[in-house]
Amino acid sequence: MEKTCEERIAEITQGFEACRNAFTAIGDETRQLILLVLLQSDLSGIRVGEIAEKTHLTRPSVSHHLQILKEAGIVNMRREGTRNYYYISADETQWKALAELVNKIYDGVVHIGGNGRPGL
Repeated sequence: MEKTCEERIAEITQGFEACRNAFTAIGDETRQLILLVLLQSDLSGIRVGEIAEKTHLTRPSVSHHLQILKEAGIVNMRREGTRNYYYISADETQWKALAELVNKIYDGVVHIGGNGRPGL
């Protein structure tokens, strides 16, 4: 059964609310650079010092941005003794919710274009 316009809008609105912090976190260029480094690292994670070297940022700056990404559900951290390793996980982060929201928006755009009528 096809969803009504109101149902689609309600789902997208809920998605925006759930993903607001994640969108804000990934909208920053410095955090995007850190994410690119994390995407190039292995699944075991990478330490702040390594990220700082690869991004040419200071350690305090990297730590600050990682904390924002972590709080927004974009990256995860695991601790080994006194060492913290940061990584991106599809299962433990907001990435799936972000993808689902973008797909809902895309489906709405396709729906609009497919029937020539305004609205979802």
